[in-house]
Amino acid sequence: QVQLQESGPGLVKPSQTLSLTCTVSGGSITISYYTWTWIRQPPGKGLEWMGAIAYDGSTRYTPSLLSRTSISRDTSKNQFSLQLSSVTPEDTALYSCAAKKTPGAAYDSWGQGTQVTVSS
Repeated sequence: QVQLQESGPGLVKPSQTLSLTCTVSGGSITISYYTWTWIRQPPGKGLEWMGAIAYDGSTRYTPSLLSRTSISRDTSKNQFSLQLSSVTPEDTALYSCAAKKTPGAAYDSWGQGTQVTVSS
């Protein structure tokens, strides 16, 4: 089972770009057929699936965030990253990375999550 660890700034100013990295250990991010996902949970709200990058590098995003979200990977570092542009206080949330091998199944692994606050 892979292990995931998020990293990045805990405070971002409005209109700036939020950048987070998920470091994967215990397995390569190119393992077939894993999907590597970013999920967030704003205070007092439910989980929001933001987007994912698959083992082959293909990406998918939730429509509501499509224009502001980019997920990429660095196979040499075994990491995948999230960039969310033009943030507002509504983007304040606990951001987590997660992984699973089987589509439609529960996630196999989760990072511990990192709190990001958008504030001036």
